[in-house]
Amino acid sequence: MKKLEVLLITAFASVSILAGCGAKEEEPAPQVVEEPKEEPAEEKEEEPEEVEEEEKEVLPAGKARSALTGEIIDEEIADSRPIAIMLPSDKAAQPQYGIGEAGVLYECMEEGDMSRQMAVIENWKDIETLGNVRSCRDYYVYWALEWDPILVHFGGPYYLADVVNREDVDNITGCAVNSTSNDPGAAAFYRTTDKEAPHNAYTSGSKLTEQCEKLEYSLTHTNEEYHPEHFLYATKEENTLEGQAGVMDAKEIDLTGGFPYTKSSLTYNEEKGIYEKSLYGSPQKDGTTGEQLSFENVVIQFAHYEVRDAKGYLAFNCHDNTHDGYYITNGKAVHVKWAKTSDYSPTRFYYDDLSQVEFNVGKTYIAIVEDDKSFTIDGETYKSDTQE
Repeated sequence: MKKLEVLLITAFASVSILAGCGAKEEEPAPQVVEEPKEEPAEEKEEEPEEVEEEEKEVLPAGKARSALTGEIIDEEIADSRPIAIMLPSDKAAQPQYGIGEAGVLYECMEEGDMSRQMAVIENWKDIETLGNVRSCRDYYVYWALEWDPILVHFGGPYYLADVVNREDVDNITGCAVNSTSNDPGAAAFYRTTDKEAPHNAYTSGSKLTEQCEKLEYSLTHTNEEYHPEHFLYATKEENTLEGQAGVMDAKEIDLTGGFPYTKSSLTYNEEKGIYEKSLYGSPQKDGTTGEQLSFENVVIQFAHYEVRDAKGYLAFNCHDNTHDGYYITNGKAVHVKWAKTSDYSPTRFYYDDLSQVEFNVGKTYIAIVEDDKSFTIDGETYKSDTQE
């Protein structure tokens, strides 16, 4: 793939990957800087042009746009904090219960060639079965913080301890991370006999609510750093990607190059206008509904990573503005860039001309792919431009 010309290099501060990506700066929006023009010899006074203001959307009383999906929902739900729950992609752990409720689903590699998923769910309090729940890694937490959630997991390696012990991270875990950690909310979990450990730990909306109340976790957004305007949504007309530079057909998305064990993939259902997800060559379904996972938006996000130790634990650079990816919707795909420079700032996605990507209203799947790996669109292999 041809190396893209860089239109602008923004002056973001460099953040060490192993320092936990703990930047607190606000993210400046990319701008195209023009060369200064010479002043004319004589300035002619002109009438100022009238700028047409964009009409502000007026929603029905008591309604708001979901930060996760852009759908119109009750204000009460929009004001509530979501959960970010860790779910395995292991074959023996399928199916997951409640995963179909995720407005945003992340998938990223862990050690041992295995990927893991983090489901961000906003209307979770009445869900009867959630799980099975698995351990977390620190890089998932930095993506989770964009949503100001309650983090739900079942422990994790000692690399996780520093971030989950922060005062601004509200987490409910089935076990302590290490000797310096405790296990807040462990009573929220229970074991079943349908699967063998570690794939049989579950929770529910009512149990999580009970533990949040005991731990005095706010169930509504009170963090001033939270950005409810996360994605830019196409609310007036659907984004077909028509007219975007380099747009291409995208019917079959194969992530085997990035997730070699799970062989995660998505197929475009043209009749429904959605991408349907598979694992191990079979439809990935929610155990509660029996329905295959589906998404209106698909993002492939290349990210710099390092191997931390002999056990293969990974670290990802969550705060960055140098990497690229692809935005996929409505059977089309286009190359994009992404930027995130602080814990609570949303990851923003931009076309190559630096205008912001408009996500279609609906669910989003985000695959975080190591920047030296690849994936295919309709059989054609794509890699990160940063590795060319």
